[in-house]
Amino acid sequence: MKRGPVVAVGAVVLKQGALLMVQRGREPAKGQWSLPGGRVEHGEYLVDAVAREVKEETGIDIEVVELAGIFEVPGDPHFVVLDYVATAAEGAHPRPGEDAAQARWVPLDEISELDCTPRLMETLAAWEVLAAAEEDSAGSTQE
Repeated sequence: MKRGPVVAVGAVVLKQGALLMVQRGREPAKGQWSLPGGRVEHGEYLVDAVAREVKEETGIDIEVVELAGIFEVPGDPHFVVLDYVATAAEGAHPRPGEDAAQARWVPLDEISELDCTPRLMETLAAWEVLAAAEEDSAGSTQE
């Protein structure tokens, strides 16, 4: 029997020049760094799935703002991932949860030094997430 793609979500959460990231504690991509996120459960709204996954993996409550973009990871299973821009409260301190070995705010200029999931850096660059965050960070320090 053929299976369809697996729908998953992720969160792009930026704060003071850093991106909320998790080191995956389970397959797929165990040990690699990525955005917090995971599979959408049956009957679950996408934005609810994003908030649930971030809470489970980092302990942080978020507010979903907008869709950042969609990308696919073909293979078995075939993932279709919808990443959303979200915000977290000022004092939010991540702690690794259910599927994460580590969770932390990673300064934007240190992300490239991490062993990230395939295409993460290219995807964030294509969506101009990193450039927008760097501009916001530079603007806030000049005020």
